[in-house]
Amino acid sequence: MGTSSDKKNIVIFASGSGSNAQRLLEQFEHHPHVQVVALFSNNPEAFALQRAQNFGVPTAVFDRPMLREGKVLELVQAYHPDLIVLAGFLWLLPASFVQAFPNKIINIHPSLLPKFGGKGMHGQHVHQAVINAQEAETGITIHYVNEHYDEGAPIYQERCPVEPHDTCETLSARVLTLEHTHLPRVVEELLTADKNSPKTPAA
Repeated sequence: MGTSSDKKNIVIFASGSGSNAQRLLEQFEHHPHVQVVALFSNNPEAFALQRAQNFGVPTAVFDRPMLREGKVLELVQAYHPDLIVLAGFLWLLPASFVQAFPNKIINIHPSLLPKFGGKGMHGQHVHQAVINAQEAETGITIHYVNEHYDEGAPIYQERCPVEPHDTCETLSARVLTLEHTHLPRVVEELLTADKNSPKTPAA
């Protein structure tokens, strides 16, 4: 399935455009130690699927019964993932799926969790809630995934200001820049931490 025993394998889950998936595909296309081996989506219209195909990465589309009944788990296990990255994936993963990959599933969320997390808190809903609450800052949280929305242990947070005249669109763009900058780096650090490298993880 395109996997290589000397490389760490990433499986991406995405529901929409997949701009974070794009950054991961770019980051690891020619990486010596890490590769993206598959992209899964619950949305057959997701542009993320095309992004993966552009890089020659296998894709799969699934529905709720496939996820609930364990078929998705079987398909993912065949890729022997070292890390599963939820990059704009909107469904809650079943407990059986999460338990099959302990500390191997991470998510990126567009706020400073635990603020503005939970069911329904995704995309523009998050940014509008931040603006409505008159927050002075927001940012991103990269965290491990458990059986509840946005409640897994945090790995990394980065902050940015909320400007007085921000709209959902301007705030979203600022936060997305943080996502595109830091998600590939954090993923790389998680997967290469055991390499004998002088590089130290950024704070």
